[in-house]
Amino acid sequence: MFLMERVKKTPATAPSVARMVEDIVGCKWSLTVLGLVRDGVVRPGAMEHAVPGLSAKVLNERLRKLVRFGILEKQAYPEIPPRVEYSLTEFGAKFAAILDGVATLEQELARDRAPRAGD
Repeated sequence: MFLMERVKKTPATAPSVARMVEDIVGCKWSLTVLGLVRDGVVRPGAMEHAVPGLSAKVLNERLRKLVRFGILEKQAYPEIPPRVEYSLTEFGAKFAAILDGVATLEQELARDRAPRAGD
């Protein structure tokens, strides 16, 4: 199998990491798509079917953004029907670790704010 197209954007062409975090964390669909790829759901059709309410239009917009940011890499194969898969880049794995840290902090904050028995 020959790789027909490999699209990879470098973080140097993308906005700052702080801007990316703001953009990704502020968008539920970007977080959802990133989570799907991390969980092994790498084909757009499978992503669309895995998440109720996620339209093809929104999915494609988010995938393009994540590729543009250098978080995901797109691989297109010369098959009929065409096959496209997405994977985390090295930068994307580091970026996902930042999001994991944000999620952990959010859980800790929620625990600290939760009413305690006897209070």
